[in-house]
Amino acid sequence: MAYGTAVGAAVNAAVKTPGWVTSCGKAAPIISAGLFLAPYPTIKNIIADRSVGSFPLLPYSSMCVNAFMWMTYGILKKDSNIFTPNSFGLICGLNYFYQFRKNCSPKASNLPGTVSQHVNWSTILISFTLLVASTMETNVASSIIGKMAVFICIVLFASPLAALKTVIKTKDASSIPLPFTLTCMLNCFLWSVYGVLEKNDFNIYFPNIMGLASSIAQFILIMIFRNAPKTVKKNELPL
Repeated sequence: MAYGTAVGAAVNAAVKTPGWVTSCGKAAPIISAGLFLAPYPTIKNIIADRSVGSFPLLPYSSMCVNAFMWMTYGILKKDSNIFTPNSFGLICGLNYFYQFRKNCSPKASNLPGTVSQHVNWSTILISFTLLVASTMETNVASSIIGKMAVFICIVLFASPLAALKTVIKTKDASSIPLPFTLTCMLNCFLWSVYGVLEKNDFNIYFPNIMGLASSIAQFILIMIFRNAPKTVKKNELPL
């Protein structure tokens, strides 16, 4: 018995998580919290203007749903690195959603869709997540909710790729914010390391590897087209 215990301890020591991997796991939630604060300047302008202009509601409704799913997943997996930052993200998302809805015309239908449609779909997804978490075994519930969260993450990470075609066509990357891109790249890298080397959790590392690839693609385009000359419209004279 003592021999078996000694062997087990030796194996655990051999596969002990490296310090730099643990550091990545600790840093990832902090960077994530910073990303949740990124929309604040936009919301601040919306409040000041008392109008949402042409801004879409989708980033904020999806933030609420995505953060709630990951928060629930983290609770089921008993992983504070996941549920803590996403609890903060849920609070931010609800505030952004409330401020957007408060300053949005009830007749707006280009958000995409209407405000009521966003409310309905968000309510359905959050209610389904609660139902799964409260009625199924923990392992089954975490698997289902994890896959749902992964799907939404992939959609969110893939959405900026639609704009890359325009960047390549116009040879102008000014529409891609460099600081946000670098932050996303760092965030996805940290979560990828944490998901692969510490947790070996597909639901954590897969969407973040996809997000890392998306951020790298945007960064490459910024480097290629960062010095692109500004185009002047025919009816516009330089001042």
